[in-house]
Amino acid sequence: MAPTALPPETVVSQEKFDEMVKELEFLKTTRRTEIAKSLEYARSLGDLSENAEYQEARDLQAATEERIKRLEEVVKHAQIATDAKKKDVVGFGSKVSIKKEGAADIHEYTIVGSQEADMREKKLSHISPLGAALMGKKKGDTFTFETPAGKQTYTVEKIA
Repeated sequence: MAPTALPPETVVSQEKFDEMVKELEFLKTTRRTEIAKSLEYARSLGDLSENAEYQEARDLQAATEERIKRLEEVVKHAQIATDAKKKDVVGFGSKVSIKKEGAADIHEYTIVGSQEADMREKKLSHISPLGAALMGKKKGDTFTFETPAGKQTYTVEKIA
């Protein structure tokens, strides 16, 4: 499978960038060495055509090399999010509390680059429909954006 093309600007926080560089270094050194040892051991077992350990090691090697290639591209093209965390305007790193029109629940999200987005951690990509609609908004602003279920209207309750 071909690697997914990256947008020209892949925006990440400094923390995420450092994490990716660290993972890349680990994969290129430690992980490659471990895989090479696994391949060497599997080869020593003989007939490679019916050797499950060898096939497993080759698959792991391919997956690791693909991950290395992907990380190298992301790191090469990454832009570190430099928006100062302004308390009055939604930008990268902002923690935003929003309320859906007609609902009582308030939802809080942190605006991050697409490489860091994770809804379980309430980290919202700046290029997602909701994230894009939030960018540049101020406390009290009401905004509408398109979802598969139709248009949704929210109000910005708080920016931190």
